[in-house]
Amino acid sequence: MVIEIIKGLGTTFKHIFQPSVTVEYPDEKRPVRPRFKGRHVLKRYDNGLEKCIGCALCAAACPADAIFVESDENRDSWRFSPGERYASVYEINMLRCIFCGYCEDACPTEAIVLEHDYELSYYDRASAIYTKEKLMDRLDDSGTATPMQVDPGEFDRAIPDMQDPG
Repeated sequence: MVIEIIKGLGTTFKHIFQPSVTVEYPDEKRPVRPRFKGRHVLKRYDNGLEKCIGCALCAAACPADAIFVESDENRDSWRFSPGERYASVYEINMLRCIFCGYCEDACPTEAIVLEHDYELSYYDRASAIYTKEKLMDRLDDSGTATPMQVDPGEFDRAIPDMQDPG
């Protein structure tokens, strides 16, 4: 019995001088893997218009039925996206979401993206429903106001022409 105690103390003293592997969480954050699926974000084009065209394919692809999309018509005096429609209501119930990424795969304009933010906490059920305002990506600190006035006929396609990066 004494030998087992000495062996246990030997193991303890062997590890006591090794560096700690504990991450002090709020102060020190570990990097996430490149394929990590975290918090949802609705993206914008460089000119400030929303990429979401209100097609609701993300809601149809969601196996947990966590996404609700209601679309409305764009007008030249009140434009949200380059298409004919935009998502007037976009909500994700994060209590139901299983972070599968099917919404990201189903989106034809790459509007919904699962980013690397993993700090998701809520204190009541109402704060677990992410509205469009909470999901929308900001282009800068001030945030570009989405309803834009444009010249009539300026946007005649759902997806703007993609520029060659090089």
